[in-house]
Amino acid sequence: MHFVDPIMTEKVVLVCCDANGLVPTSEILFAVELQASRFLSDLRKVHPFCGNLSRPFCTGVGGAFRRFVSRLPKVMTTIDRSSLSADGPKTPNEYPKSINDYDGLARPPHLSRLEASTKKKATVEALTIEVEDGADGFVPGFLHLPPDFTAPAQAAHHRTAAILLSGAGGGVTGPSSIYISLACKLATLGSGIPTLRLDYRYPARNRYCVNDVMAAMKFLQDMYGLNRFVLVGWSFGGAPVFTVGGKDPRVVGCATVASQTAETENIRLLPPRPVLLLHGTVDQTLTPACSERLYAMYGSKGSRRLQLFPGDNHSLSENAQAAEAMLCDFIAECAGVHTSEAERKEVVDQTLVDDVERTELMKKGGDLRPPENVH
Repeated sequence: MHFVDPIMTEKVVLVCCDANGLVPTSEILFAVELQASRFLSDLRKVHPFCGNLSRPFCTGVGGAFRRFVSRLPKVMTTIDRSSLSADGPKTPNEYPKSINDYDGLARPPHLSRLEASTKKKATVEALTIEVEDGADGFVPGFLHLPPDFTAPAQAAHHRTAAILLSGAGGGVTGPSSIYISLACKLATLGSGIPTLRLDYRYPARNRYCVNDVMAAMKFLQDMYGLNRFVLVGWSFGGAPVFTVGGKDPRVVGCATVASQTAETENIRLLPPRPVLLLHGTVDQTLTPACSERLYAMYGSKGSRRLQLFPGDNHSLSENAQAAEAMLCDFIAECAGVHTSEAERKEVVDQTLVDDVERTELMKKGGDLRPPENVH
């Protein structure tokens, strides 16, 4: 049984136990955001055991909450570790970020290592993409283009682009700042893959994030002639990745890092298009069972791969370089781009972000805004 201090904001699920003390998942009663100022009134609305408890009893520190829980017969609490989605519409004080908020994040700190190895220089365009929906507005992102790329894509060049999506806080650097490095490498491959690091207007709200992705795909198709897409998402980012990927035939593959399972039902529609699922086994934010569940939901009618990293966390900070290489290989394969051994040494194996820089870059890039976490 897990307990949460009432002075903290945590998602808590109350589950009814049967006579044998078992906890059938089908009997989940509710999930609410607990706050000290309102958690008792919320509980009274949904559970009869709370009716006779006084408010002062529930507004102390952790011990008070433990005593409160002990008064609930046959009820246990558990922290929901399968979702970082926000419920309901956006609030009036939520505003999209500007591309100017990400000054200095167009390129990784050690891009010179890649340029020295390949003698190539990819270009990066700072974008503000219009999204036409009920909320309207613009979503920022960085588009990495191959050195020889001309728009629209020439007939001899493949038409595939990668779109990299971050977690419930938004951002543009990705888990352990993998995205800022990965995008450069993909664009520098022999037959370079245009790669967009896309933020969200309203992070964690899938209905808006899905529209952000759809607007980005339309933009890349209209402006650059790109009409095949590989979607990659971290954490909450699995929700828009599979929501869009399952229903849009232009998506030729999906990959996730430490994905949630909430709002990912469309993964069932993805086969036979391939999927890659990466997760750390000691993830304290979203349990690795999420990726195991997604693997099962995808089924056996297509190409699926689940890679669990023993002892690693939510951002795969212990295996960032390995995870980045796996994503690079997966995206290249989806695009039909062959990577030679020489390119692997010159491009894929290069370290463009040192380990000591990863977390600080995530903070600067907005990827660690609450509720996201390294661990």
